[in-house]
Amino acid sequence: MGGVHPIAQVLSNAAHGEFPDVDGAWERVDPWHEGVEGVVALTGHALIAVADDVADARIDALGANGFGGATNPRLVAGLAGDGWIDALDVVLVANGLGGEPTLVPRSDLRNHPRAEHATAVRTGVATFGYAAADDHTLVTLATGLGGLPELGIEVDPRKGHTGAEVTQAALTLVPREQVVVAACAPGNARALRAALAAGFEPVASVQLWRPHRP
Repeated sequence: MGGVHPIAQVLSNAAHGEFPDVDGAWERVDPWHEGVEGVVALTGHALIAVADDVADARIDALGANGFGGATNPRLVAGLAGDGWIDALDVVLVANGLGGEPTLVPRSDLRNHPRAEHATAVRTGVATFGYAAADDHTLVTLATGLGGLPELGIEVDPRKGHTGAEVTQAALTLVPREQVVVAACAPGNARALRAALAAGFEPVASVQLWRPHRP
């Protein structure tokens, strides 16, 4: 699959204030990561990334539409089968800050649960943090949603960092003006507030699954 993935294009456009038409429709796109499928929903429009063993008629029969139907739990469970289903997340976008990074590579954090989760659904996962060995603050940077750079962040509660501070530091790992995404559970209000304070803006939702269809 060459070129820019449709989801990357839609999210990049959204980062610049350009959104799909509010038409209530869903559109089918190819999965961007082997073995992972998902739904990205924006206001009144949804993109469903699913392998070609699922017919459009099956997706329609499960109630897909751009007004919430594409993220209905029955649809997601119907497409995932017996496979793993991730939580529904808010998709946030920002621009990289570039410059001199304030974080350093931390290969010792590769076994952190957040890093392991990132490795399961993204490619090229790299782990970063602060230089102090006893600081377990973690930033993952990977090729994620739709092929865009994706950040994951967890702050070591024993240290004095704020979530917004770590998130802004993470943005220095991404080239200036490069669109970067992050996903956050809606109920994780602390993380969501930190992302907003660091300059991220919410544009969509995403739910991922690893299908196992009988």
